[in-house]
Amino acid sequence: MTRGFEVVCEIEPPTRPDLRRVRHQIGVLDAVADAFLIPDNHIGRATVSSVAVAHEVQAMGATGIACLNARDRNLLGFQRDLLTAAAYGVQRFLFVYGDKPASGNRTGELTVRSMLDQARAATADPVFAGHPRFQIGVASGMRPLPAWKQQADFVFAQVSYSLDDLLRWRETVTIDAPVYAGVMVLASAAMARNLAATIPDITIPDALVQAVEHDPDAGIAAACEHVMAIRDSGAFDGVHLVPVSRYRQTAARLEPLLREPPRNPR
Repeated sequence: MTRGFEVVCEIEPPTRPDLRRVRHQIGVLDAVADAFLIPDNHIGRATVSSVAVAHEVQAMGATGIACLNARDRNLLGFQRDLLTAAAYGVQRFLFVYGDKPASGNRTGELTVRSMLDQARAATADPVFAGHPRFQIGVASGMRPLPAWKQQADFVFAQVSYSLDDLLRWRETVTIDAPVYAGVMVLASAAMARNLAATIPDITIPDALVQAVEHDPDAGIAAACEHVMAIRDSGAFDGVHLVPVSRYRQTAARLEPLLREPPRNPR
């Protein structure tokens, strides 16, 4: 691959009108992150706008990627988000469908595909004249990538704890755009059960769950080793790393590892 290996760190968005924790996460993770992904009302809980937080990330000299989900917005709301992003200079997005809300209700008006079409159409809209083209990413499970998703500027693969599963999936994807593997720090056995219940086709090794039960730092070590194994495979352009609340420990462990040269570069 001609592109360098990137680490995109997901930060925990604020649920209160206070950005101090966001700034702290960015400051700590800056040593290992090439960009930051800001979730959008993740797990159905209201958070500060991902576009606004991405702007804050960029004000700190980093690269922000604003996640937008189809669950919580109609067409007018989405158009508002694009206008706000252009005004703020936010160019990179990840479009997702969004988890099922606790109420069971969705707006039903947008899908990831329609959001992608709308963002592409904005390029030709005179309203956005003079603004750079939006860079749009999509997420994918461990299944074939639909043709319309192959039109995206980058792809985030779902979180996985198996390098073999990731490599098998990657062999099915032929796309001339960056592809990032999902890596999440496993903080507890309860978290493992929740992931297994909410993410289709995910396999979490029993040995890892047991190790985390005895030592919470075991999940950090495993995630960092997974990042390095993905980098060394040469099959991916980077990782989408979700350190959850363990971002301090994850950054401290991962930073020296990333300075090491790849062991088996392609």
